[in-house]
Amino acid sequence: MAFGSFEIHAGDFKKGKDHQFVGGKLLMKKPGKFFRETIPLDQLGAVEVASEEAVKRIGGTVGWGVAGGVLLGPVGLLAGLLAGGRGKDVTFVCKLRDGRKFMATAPSKVFTELSAALFK
Repeated sequence: MAFGSFEIHAGDFKKGKDHQFVGGKLLMKKPGKFFRETIPLDQLGAVEVASEEAVKRIGGTVGWGVAGGVLLGPVGLLAGLLAGGRGKDVTFVCKLRDGRKFMATAPSKVFTELSAALFK
């Protein structure tokens, strides 16, 4: 089971590196709150590698326009690194069953475990 910290770039949670994946649960910081919210993996609705299309489809266009514009450069770089076998982080878009969403960068093992949770 993977664990580790990850960085939120946009969405319904606090931006930054204050988030963790531990024991099969997401520990997420919310803006203005001190304690982290625990989100079990069965609350994941969708997880996709971030591309402009994924951001539009999962995140919608409201509030994500900037994220879509920013993705064009980093995603190309990320794809190049992953194709070369040197990439260890994945930028992805995640939508929870309750409608909240976020875009984050996490170690590839964390992304794989989040994606696999959708098949359980």
